[in-house]
Parts: sequence; C-alpha cells; structure tokens
Amino acid sequence: MPGGHVTTPFGRRPMTLALVQRQLDMGEIRPGKAVEKWKVFRDVAEARELLGLQDRGVAVLDALLTFHPENELRQDGQLIVFPSNAQLALRAHGMAGATLRRHLAFLVDAGLIVRRDSANGKRYARKDRSGDIETAFGFDLSPLLMRAEELASLAQQVAATRAAFRQAKESLTICRRDIRKLISAAMEEGAPGDWIAMEDAYVGLVARLPRAPKLSDLTGLLAEMEALRASVLNALKNWKNSSNTGSSAAQNEQHIHNSKPQTINELEPRFEKKHEAKPADSRSANAGGERVFPLGLVLKACPEVINYGPDGSIGSWRDLMAAAVVVRSMLGISPSAYQDACEILGAENAASLLACILERSGHINSPGGYLRNLTDKARRGEFSIGPMLMALLRARGENLRLVV
Repeated sequence: MPGGHVTTPFGRRPMTLALVQRQLDMGEIRPGKAVEKWKVFRDVAEARELLGLQDRGVAVLDALLTFHPENELRQDGQLIVFPSNAQLALRAHGMAGATLRRHLAFLVDAGLIVRRDSANGKRYARKDRSGDIETAFGFDLSPLLMRAEELASLAQQVAATRAAFRQAKESLTICRRDIRKLISAAMEEGAPGDWIAMEDAYVGLVARLPRAPKLSDLTGLLAEMEALRASVLNALKNWKNSSNTGSSAAQNEQHIHNSKPQTINELEPRFEKKHEAKPADSRSANAGGERVFPLGLVLKACPEVINYGPDGSIGSWRDLMAAAVVVRSMLGISPSAYQDACEILGAENAASLLACILERSGHINSPGGYLRNLTDKARRGEFSIGPMLMALLRARGENLRLVV
C-alpha cells in the first residue's frame, strides 16, 4: 500500500476513524517483513473469541487466504485478493450470501482485512503489459501481516487460559472426590466430628458450580473446596492423635475389631434401628408405616442402582441400602435429608426412593431438594412410592400392575 493512502468503502457502508487509523498503520509495516499465512490463520482461529469472531468468520478468512497464490504474506508482495461472492461462498463450503456478507463485515470490524473498493464496488485486478497485477480491488490481507506478532500473542494467551482451566477443573474434581470419600470413611469408622455439617457444606459448594463454569468460577470454588478438605483432614488428624495417645494396644485392637464394616447402619448411624428391619414382602409395611414393594420389582423399575451395590450386584434389601448410601453421596444429597426420608418412609422405601431418583437424575436439577420435598409430602400423607415405581416400569415398557 502506498504510504499514507486511504480508501473509503463503496456505497452505503460508512467510513470510521478506526478504519482510517488501521489503513494508516499498514503503511508502517517493516520493509521485507514476511509471515507464513497459515500460521497466522491458526493464530486467528485460536484467538477467535478474543477477536469477536465465530466459526463461520474463521471459515470465510480461510476461504480468502486460498485466493492468495503464495504461501507467505510479504510486505513487498500483492496482498489484495478479489474473488466474487459466488467464488468465495463456494470455497466457504456453500455459505449463504447474506451470511457471507455478514462475516466479511465481522472480519473488517476485527481489523483482520480491509476493503479496497473500486469506483463501482466490483472486485477485480488490472494488469500491465507484462501480465503483472498493476491495480487490484477487493480485500487487503495486509492487517494479518501487520498484526502477526499480536495475533500470535493472543493465541498463546488463549492456550494458557485453556490449560489453566483444564488444570483447575482437574484439581476441583480430585478435591471433590477427596472430600466425599474422606467424610464417608470418617462416618463409616465412627470418627468423632461434625461430619453432617461438613457434608452439608460440601453439598452447598457443589450446588454453586455452574453448568458452564468459567475459570474464575472454578478457581473460587477450588479455594473453598481446598479449605473444606483441610478442615476434614484436620479433624481426622486430631482424632488420630487423640486415639494414639489415649488408647492402649488392647483398646486399639478392640477399636479395629469394632470398626469392621457391618451394615449400612455405620454409614448413617442416626437411623440405625431402621436398617435392621426384616425383609418385607409385597403386602407388608415397614417401620415408617409405608407399604414395601418386592425388591425384584424395585430393581426392575430402577436397574441403574444395581451398579452401585456391593460387587456390582444387589441380592437383598441390605445390599440396596448399601447402594443407596453410595448414590446419596454421589448425587450430593445430605445425610440429614436421607435420614428424614428413612424416618418417614422407612429404610426400605427410602432406599427404593433413592433408586428412583437415580433413575431420573437426568431430569432432576437438585436431588437433595427433590428428596426433601417428597419426604415432606409423605409426612402429610400426600406421597407414596408406588405410583413412581409404576411410572418407571411403564417407561421401560413393562405392563405391570401393583397389587394393593
């Protein structure tokens, strides 16, 4: 481009001072500067969000670069391409005309190309007698050459942000796993501590995680999760120290003997008696006064819960209750919410209800709130698990009727 020369757009397209400044800046490209055009394109594609571009805008830039015959963009070379809209749309994979014009405007606004319009707005090149291009009207690719270093820096910034996001997400996943399993182990082994409050805090933090989190969301939640994990570890460390200093070898042996996993009761100690209920047949009622349906029917309606049973199978109510505690923790349901359900519905039906919630988890935004709502309805006599089981059976194509 001749130094200091500025062209204005054809027709009703407005001229702005930003366009003037960009064209003046292009006159200051270092003499002899050259860049590989596809490297610049990859940098633009990487930094497209920072540049305000969409995928289709990147596709249009790709198509424009294919009309540049050389592999490099050079300061002393011909940097204006002049395809018709029909040719450009064809190379942009058949993009509609209106869409093509819109994304060309986005590329101009992003400062990646400049329009060099002829007197009548047509794109063409005028050649001299030797066949070399003397004058061309179309899209000037000089901004890509001028901003090559800036675009590379933006691409590196995006890559660094993506790596930080991936690392934060991975750290948050590990921290969540640590907290969940440490609290479950503490409750199972009977370690002293306010584990229900800690799990409630954990559930509250998980509930704050957006469906599409940003890096700032992850870093903030990660800091709080790590603080909670430190609290859990400190409680376990204090218990271990007091146990080591205040117990004899015989007491330690007795503690180890008593801490062998017995039943689901140890994981949810506050409703221990309910877990010792005898298996019920299809016409019996459990301790909560609610009718208990056959275990086989529950598993037929809710087969997903079988994967969470001991050794990946469920052969008794005891196994279903053990699976329910795993499901409770996985869904982020607090122990207090599950305890209330056991007290109102009975241990068997509470475990069956968690199996139903697991089966429908893809349609439930807050499993803990959903369980509390159903428990409240059951307390008022407005909910029974039978219709829910029947609905799940119907959804699976089973034509069964629950006998009252």
